[in-house]
This record gives sequence, structure tokens and C-alpha cells, in this order.
Amino acid sequence: MWPLSYRDRNGVSSTLVAILTFYLVATSWVSIRRKAPGVGIFEIGAFLVALSVAVVLVTLGLQAANRPAGSLADAPLPAYFVFAAIATLAAATDLRMILRGGVSGTQRITRHLWRMCVALLIAAFSFFLGQQQIFPVSVRGSPILFLPEIAVLGSLMFWLVRVQFTNWYAADRAAPVQRSQNFNQTQRLSESVRH
Repeated sequence: MWPLSYRDRNGVSSTLVAILTFYLVATSWVSIRRKAPGVGIFEIGAFLVALSVAVVLVTLGLQAANRPAGSLADAPLPAYFVFAAIATLAAATDLRMILRGGVSGTQRITRHLWRMCVALLIAAFSFFLGQQQIFPVSVRGSPILFLPEIAVLGSLMFWLVRVQFTNWYAADRAAPVQRSQNFNQTQRLSESVRH
């Protein structure tokens, strides 16, 4: 597999995928870390990074498509456009967030989930499929190496459905408020009994 693999001789495409992966993790972390909605210099800079990575990957993909071999640095042609699509999607959601002035609630959790899981998926592809030479010969090329990627995709789908289409997040956020109201009622009742 191409991302971060030993086959990329010049390192440009692997470096771009590494930057994209780091960007996804960093923006995921910042989105969950920031409690109040808002946009700062980090979000604007991150948007520019994602947009730049997308433009460069599309440019490299077009260059590879125009070569007789149909590839550049042993990277398969579709890989450029797949990672460019991920970077473009991330940049588009960044732009949407910037224009809205930040994200909160379910959108914040969704942003964190998809970015972290896609970064983990890139890492899993890079390790299990891109570095097969470190595995025993009996495992190389085996379908078992697809299991970690399938597990990451399954986890991503499960959590996105759970956050987006159920009341799990709203119920979880309401629980401390309900406990607080119950505590206040109990406290008032005990005070009225004492007097």
C-alpha cells in the first residue's frame, strides 16, 4: 500500500500524507479540547494546510496521469486523488466551521470522530498494508491484514451513527443537569425537614 510506505523513493507523496494525518489528529484534538465555540488563528492555519495538501496532491495526481507509466514515485494514480479528496473534505468542513464561528455539541463530537478515525485508518493502512515486509512471510498478502482497517471503519460508522442519529450525546449531556436538579431538590427537602 502506498501511504508512508518504503516504495515512495522521493518521499514527497508520503510526506504529504503524513502532513494530512498530523493535520487530522491536531484539528480533531483542538475541536474536542475547545469547549466554547470559536475560531482562532489555529483553525485558519489548519484550513490553509488542508487546502494546500489537497492542491499539491491533485497536481501530483495530474502529473502522474500524464506520465507513460501512470504513476509517480511508485505511488498508484488513484491514491493521489483519494488523499486529495480527504484533504478537500477536511478543508471544506474547516471553511464551514470558520464561517459559522466554530462548532459545538453534536457537530463538535462528529468533527472529532471522523478526523481521528480517518487519521487512524491512514495509519493502519500504512502499517498493515504498506509495511508488509516486516510481517512473517505467511501473513504477507493475507486478507487478515485488512482486519484492522475494517475494525477502524466499523468503529467510525458505529460512533457516527450513534452521535448523529440517536439522543446519546444529548442524553449524556443532560444527565449531569438532571443529577444537579435532583441534588438541589433533595437538599431543599432536607433543609425544610430540619426547620
